[in-house]
Amino acid sequence: MQAWRVHRNGEPSEVMRLEEVDRPTPGEGQLLLKVRAANINFPDALLCRGQYQVRPPLPFTPGVEVCGETEDGRRVIANPALPNGGLAEYVVADAAAVLPAPDALDDAEAAALHIGYQTGWFGLHRRAALKEGETLLVHAAAGGVGSAAVQLGKAAGARVIGVVGGAEKAAVARELGCDVVIDRRTDDIVAAVKEATGGRGADVVYDPVGGDAYAKSAKCVAFEGRIVVVGFASGDIPAPALNHALVKNYSIMGLHWGLYATKDPGAIGRCHQTLTDYAAKGLIKPLISDRVAFKDAAGAVQRVADGTTTGRLVVVPDGAGR
Repeated sequence: MQAWRVHRNGEPSEVMRLEEVDRPTPGEGQLLLKVRAANINFPDALLCRGQYQVRPPLPFTPGVEVCGETEDGRRVIANPALPNGGLAEYVVADAAAVLPAPDALDDAEAAALHIGYQTGWFGLHRRAALKEGETLLVHAAAGGVGSAAVQLGKAAGARVIGVVGGAEKAAVARELGCDVVIDRRTDDIVAAVKEATGGRGADVVYDPVGGDAYAKSAKCVAFEGRIVVVGFASGDIPAPALNHALVKNYSIMGLHWGLYATKDPGAIGRCHQTLTDYAAKGLIKPLISDRVAFKDAAGAVQRVADGTTTGRLVVVPDGAGR
């Protein structure tokens, strides 16, 4: 079979190579899946660079999230076991962690559902306890992670403020349902949030960016607000001033969704059922900006690494999805 492999760390477009490899053999408790679609996540770029918290042995295949087909024809969502990731024709995955793909979503949409929306749901509900009527501030609102949080915030009855970079992404955020859109390139984020909330600030902040985005969030979070730290797409890991959190009475919450697989795996299944119900009702639908042919996967990972994309890029065998 064909698979994209990384033999040395570096930029995805430089180190990813399409090769002929043996089809993986499932071990005990694993399933062999034919890949129908592979969603590209920012961690795939970090894996190529050798900067992710997990460093699989070289050579490895990136791709942490797929929609696949079992040998008996079921459509499922899975996180392939590294070092043999999802940018391949076949993968193996732990049977206990495989989830049914929602009927309401096509292959590309199903491939983009799992990590981003699970992270959003756990961040907003299990960690921040977002309530109906509260104000949610989402950074990178037009991106893959941010767009999921916007949709989940709206589904929860929150008022959503989206922060984006540029007019094109601002238009996408409005289409997603953001009540207020702030362009960080032209607007003062802190002043805009305070104006939109009558001076109160955001009750919940969802931050996959870090760096300056976090610094601005701390200046416009509400009394008893919650800042959910999801990642550091900016490459800058902030050092919070805890005295500031004390005097303003807000909480800083970390979210590493992957820990739930070992600490509370049942919660992942319950969340997936909620997300499936949301998809059936049309409350959520992954924003797929491009369905990429398998031969173009390295360039697509590079685009995600460069931060130039909106929504999700999904690699599909024929470039089209189901």
